[in-house]
Amino acid sequence: MGYHPPPDTGLDVVHLDEAMVVLNKPAGLLSVPGRGDDRQDCLALRVQQRWADALIVHRLDMATSGLLVMGRGAAMQRALSLAFEQRLADKRYEAIVHGVVADDAGEIDLPLITDWPHRPRQMVCFERGKPSLTRFTVVSRDEVAQRTRVSLEPVTGRSHQLRVHLLALGHPIVGDELYAPQGVGLGADAPVRMHLHAAELGLPHPLSGEPMRWRSEVPF
Repeated sequence: MGYHPPPDTGLDVVHLDEAMVVLNKPAGLLSVPGRGDDRQDCLALRVQQRWADALIVHRLDMATSGLLVMGRGAAMQRALSLAFEQRLADKRYEAIVHGVVADDAGEIDLPLITDWPHRPRQMVCFERGKPSLTRFTVVSRDEVAQRTRVSLEPVTGRSHQLRVHLLALGHPIVGDELYAPQGVGLGADAPVRMHLHAAELGLPHPLSGEPMRWRSEVPF
């Protein structure tokens, strides 16, 4: 599958100061360079063209849109990375999934591991998987379209965690070509993209410790 990143029409900067820059990553753009010369265009390099000291702290899947923070300089990158490691960063995503989710809220507690023969896919593995926990809340249900909008809180931060957990729940994300190839949109007029968006991000400021929080409008 070829890589066709969205055109560089300028950065969507949500917050900027001497310690960090918070941005909205568009769907279809890698967070960091991929393997191969044709996969170098990414959010990190676009940001570094403007702020050379900006360093990646965490990643969003290429197909996921929404809030991403970069540290300005190695010290700020370390401080922000530590906040994520210590689970001081509070993340909320929003997704539209196939099917009507029965429970209004719940937890998905399933260990995850890389599915090596089918990389980059991940899978549930009770023998060797790493502990992984996702909390979900139903936002709305569409009985006619057989879709559910859910709010998601990943307590852990495993690769593809939300995508695999929702698949295991029986409700894969609409437009997820890796895990739900049978449904890539909401209809003939819908954009072909995965309906997963990093909608809220909260963390302590790496210099002052002040609680910071940002919100990003869900584009679907």
